[in-house]
Amino acid sequence: MESVLLDTPEGITARLGWDPKLSEHDRKRMLAKEIVSARLGIDPKELRVEREAPRTFGFHTQLFAEVDGEEVPLRIRNVSFRAATVVAVADPAVPLGLDLRDAHPDESELNHMRRHSHLLEEHDLSKLLAHWTRVQAVRDADGRGARVAADHVRLNSPLTKGWIPDRRVQYDLTDLSRDGWIITLAYGATPA
Repeated sequence: MESVLLDTPEGITARLGWDPKLSEHDRKRMLAKEIVSARLGIDPKELRVEREAPRTFGFHTQLFAEVDGEEVPLRIRNVSFRAATVVAVADPAVPLGLDLRDAHPDESELNHMRRHSHLLEEHDLSKLLAHWTRVQAVRDADGRGARVAADHVRLNSPLTKGWIPDRRVQYDLTDLSRDGWIITLAYGATPA
């Protein structure tokens, strides 16, 4: 699998990987192993990456890493779209959210974005994609995902901050896009 390190804020490491021959599960585990082993300075063979058990129907499970049976204190988030996967790793207290889209979405996906976006200028593809990926990253960071309607997410005008009005958390938004993929990272403050 080919992968590239993404340009992330300090304290967060993320990689984009793609390989149509690998399953989504294999891609995200391989990327997580690569990031976590580099952060810990250990051989990837010493690291075990597993998926948490689903708590309820529709719950999106996350990955966790173990060394010698002990869980590693890092938050691992991932997102996949077709043959591409992004994995981000940070301190466990930092809320993270990701979104990954093709830079050239099909008509069905565009219709979905337009229907659930509250943009006035929905015909500008770059604005629509920038808005939509940020909304999705905020929903992912919030943890409630699809239980929060996309049109409830609020973004500031430069699209650098996002929030959901019923919570007192604001997320910084960073564009990590590259290689024909639109990638957005939403993250909360690192604890002092």
